Amino acid sequence: MILTNPVERTRFFRFLVVGSIGAVVDFGVMNLLTQAFGLPLVPAGTISFICAVVSNFIWNRYWTYPDSRSKPLGKQLAMFFAVNTAGVAIRIPILRFVEPPLEHLFTQQHLTLGTFSAQLLAKNLTLATAVGIVLLWNFFVNRYWTYNDVS
Repeated sequence: MILTNPVERTRFFRFLVVGSIGAVVDFGVMNLLTQAFGLPLVPAGTISFICAVVSNFIWNRYWTYPDSRSKPLGKQLAMFFAVNTAGVAIRIPILRFVEPPLEHLFTQQHLTLGTFSAQLLAKNLTLATAVGIVLLWNFFVNRYWTYNDVS
């Protein structure tokens, strides 16, 4: 298993830290766009995802996989974006189809959390679900394709 190797465990931990930073970027931009500008979740979530991908690429190239720079920057960025584009293809249906039933359920149950409405809770839980699923996809595909030049 990949995580039995101490070097790979460190990389996975760093990938999680980078992903956490990306999640903060993702959630922050999504909430800003939906709450301040009234954008629907799918376009806001797509824009927030792109912002997170740029952040994640920079951090992964220079911190998680600093020994992966044998590939030209442009080529590696294109590969990273290709993996993440596939991640968007996984993410968008989750955002589209999970939010409405969650919002309906939370509204029916009068579920709120402080100042978080049922609608806002549904948006954030939907995004958290999508982020978790896409995180696994991104780590393994990037490790074995984008960063396959590290030993």
